[in-house]
Amino acid sequence: MKLVGFDGGRIGVALEDGIVDITALSGVPAGSWPPVGMVRLIADFDGLRQAIAEAVAGGPRLDPAQLRLEAPVQWPNKLIAYPANYQAHIEEQITSKVGLISTFKASGQGFFLKANSSLSGPSDPIVLPALPDRDIHHECELAVVIGKGGRGIPRERAMEHVFGFSCLLDMVVRGREERVMRKSFDSFCPLGPHIVTADEIADPAAISLELRVNGELRQQASTRDLIVDIPEMIAMASSVMTLCPGDIIASGTPAGVGPVVGGDVVTISISGVGEMSLPVVQGAAGAHSVWDKQEALSA
Repeated sequence: MKLVGFDGGRIGVALEDGIVDITALSGVPAGSWPPVGMVRLIADFDGLRQAIAEAVAGGPRLDPAQLRLEAPVQWPNKLIAYPANYQAHIEEQITSKVGLISTFKASGQGFFLKANSSLSGPSDPIVLPALPDRDIHHECELAVVIGKGGRGIPRERAMEHVFGFSCLLDMVVRGREERVMRKSFDSFCPLGPHIVTADEIADPAAISLELRVNGELRQQASTRDLIVDIPEMIAMASSVMTLCPGDIIASGTPAGVGPVVGGDVVTISISGVGEMSLPVVQGAAGAHSVWDKQEALSA
């Protein structure tokens, strides 16, 4: 099943012949603040399966071309990300000196949290902050959406807690400032175009990812190459904190990261999951004296 967010907090099931609106089943009216309709639907999904099936069987089909798609999850409890999770990416960071010289693998340094407000959707542009002296890089990642919450989840039970998957871009300003700050600008975490439920993916350990900029292939890899794989991401994160339905885990990016500028188009494609193309625009906000320190530029 493919679940989408659209038109101001509505929720739908994407089918070959259109989108069926199931917003009412979430119990959260469209336009509510905070926008937690999808989170509620995910939390109650097992009990709603029959109602969703009936809605899909008899509901009117909406034309996707007439809708504005949004990030399928807009208000997760947590947005968790794993850095340095592909060996080839670690090597390119060290070689190019765009990362800290003492780069550690995700298996040794763990995860970080990215601001939820950085989430944007498949209809939104990536807006670059006004930092003319900094490179801003794309990072192609798989989003793992948690369905069943829990603390201390063992690795062997971890996949039972996965609701589904989506495409995710982890945009970043290169430098030595705190990672969370460099990755948390508004629009720096595009998510979409939908969530594909876990039952649609035959082998989560063999999902292919790729990213293109203006049609040029920049990144290409598979989840089989992850240093910390999906079950271990869940086990590690839940050893620290309780995972909640709707939480998003970003897998980490493969090699091939690089800069984008206003006017570029970034396309992320993940096999069995989806594809979205996003325009890059130069924004006017984001400048602050914290970005002016020259020592930050050497990282």
